Amino acid sequence: MSLTRVALVVTTGALAPVLVLSAPALAAGATPPAAGPAATEAGSPYDSMTEDELRIAILRVLNDPESGVGVRREAQEALDGTVEDMRYFWETGIVLAQAEDDRVAIARLLGDPATGMGVRREATEALDAGTPEALRYFLETGIVLAQAEDDRVAIARLLGDPDISDALRAAAEAALDDGSPEALRHFVEVGQYEV
Repeated sequence: MSLTRVALVVTTGALAPVLVLSAPALAAGATPPAAGPAATEAGSPYDSMTEDELRIAILRVLNDPESGVGVRREAQEALDGTVEDMRYFWETGIVLAQAEDDRVAIARLLGDPATGMGVRREATEALDAGTPEALRYFLETGIVLAQAEDDRVAIARLLGDPDISDALRAAAEAALDDGSPEALRHFVEVGQYEV
């Protein structure tokens, strides 16, 4: 299960009881309760799940080919543990395990000699930030933007060569004019070799 799907399930699970239980009371003209200790200590959506529901959800994570080593390890430990262990996995463990997997993925990028300067800079910033959100943002969005920067540099270097053909120059300029990360990446990986 991808982290996006997990986040969607968590958000839906957290919001559904709130929306279902509070909307009718407010619609009837009742005043909303004051935010006191009882109101702010709402239980987790996983508190209402049965042991079987928790196990099924964890098994889905284990069977997801996109789950990393850390997520699989923590999921298996939760599955082997108590109901509280399974709830902890959903509330905290999966986020920490995903962050561990994200750190490994970023370290592999940094270890690759083909990784460009923009990607290296953004990857290092994500690692320095150290938060699960920063790591995930880099792997989902930041890497695409940083790679586009590296691709622009590669295309500019190519255009700086006085010996390139007119067709290659036109294709490179068209990729730069388009400016999208996809067009730049396509030109660097494929387009320059098709001209």
